Amino acid sequence: MRTARIGMVAAIVLAVATIASAQKTDFSGTWAIDEAASGAPAGGGGGRGGFGGLGMGATVKQTADALVVERTMGDNKVTLTYKLDGTESKNTMMGRGGQPMESVSTTKWDGNKLVITSKVGENESTQVWSLAGTALTIETTSARGTQKRVYKKST
Repeated sequence: MRTARIGMVAAIVLAVATIASAQKTDFSGTWAIDEAASGAPAGGGGGRGGFGGLGMGATVKQTADALVVERTMGDNKVTLTYKLDGTESKNTMMGRGGQPMESVSTTKWDGNKLVITSKVGENESTQVWSLAGTALTIETTSARGTQKRVYKKST
């Protein structure tokens, strides 16, 4: 009888742990750069071509199916949508000289971190999004190296 109870408790604990680990991090909110934590130069630096995190800041909306990032680049409002099921997402943004550029991205979860791999032309980058309290960290790795941007949640 006692062995049966122990087995039942162990099964319940395992089920709860499995459900808890299946819940993914929600990155929704309005985020602003934390320049001190990022080591970012004034003006945000490195935001060209979508390879610099969220630039100076952005609004992120997340559903079970997609991550939508809305930000301003120069005078343009840019909306990027990433499918969270691992299939390709295509986004168009303005490149140098105002020419449209297509970015093709895939996402995958690595525990509670979201990994976004994007290719624009011949350039590839990988962003790793992680959340600790009200701090969003995005580490971007590309041919130019790795940069870390930290954002504070404002809403």
